[in-house]
Amino acid sequence: MAGHSKWANIQHRKGRQDEKRGKLWTRAIREIMVAAKAGGGDLSANPRLRLAVDKAKAVNLPADTIKRNIDKATGNLEGVSYEEIRYEGYGIGGAAIIVDTMTDNRVRTVAEVRHAFGKHGGNMGTEGSVAFQFKHCGQLVFAPGTSEDKVMEVALEAGAEDVLSDEDGAIEVLTAPGDFEAVRDALEAAGLKPEIAEVTMRAENTIELAGEEAAKMQKLLDALEDLDDVQDVYHNAALSE
Repeated sequence: MAGHSKWANIQHRKGRQDEKRGKLWTRAIREIMVAAKAGGGDLSANPRLRLAVDKAKAVNLPADTIKRNIDKATGNLEGVSYEEIRYEGYGIGGAAIIVDTMTDNRVRTVAEVRHAFGKHGGNMGTEGSVAFQFKHCGQLVFAPGTSEDKVMEVALEAGAEDVLSDEDGAIEVLTAPGDFEAVRDALEAAGLKPEIAEVTMRAENTIELAGEEAAKMQKLLDALEDLDDVQDVYHNAALSE
């Protein structure tokens, strides 16, 4: 059950996200509104909304703000309506990039995403051009030093699809999107706290970029992530300093 070494890349991404905490509230609010609009405001009956609220709490979004935006999305309060749009493209060295957005103005959003790709050496592709290189799944990553045997025992018993051990000692648990919550809860109940726990688009293969190419790719990713309408950016580049 060996896997590709990705701990440094995951920590790097997490660190850059932490630097952008100002945007995290906005993203959390939009995710809550879209999830509530799509599946209703009842947390017990809407798994996507439960995950959105968990994310919001993780970035310290106040409880009254969470409730107010659920009410807006379900029609109890007047609010903005957002739609989800996914864009796909290529970065430096042919690396694959998926950009998930939530927007109230798709004309503005596509123009901004296209501009970011073009300005920083990437190319926007057509729908489906790179998505096949990713898997929609639950991902839980444990720091090097965590007991692999214990993670494997608990995770597989709870319904995980696979447990991968990376070269650098990190342990990665993969689940079907619908099983993510049950597996996460079982692991946490066993005292196993993941560094990262999310439903994501996980790259099936990676492209190694180093030096100037890695720096250019990071600039492109930063430009995309800094756009107001962008929720998530997924890519298959392994960036070395």
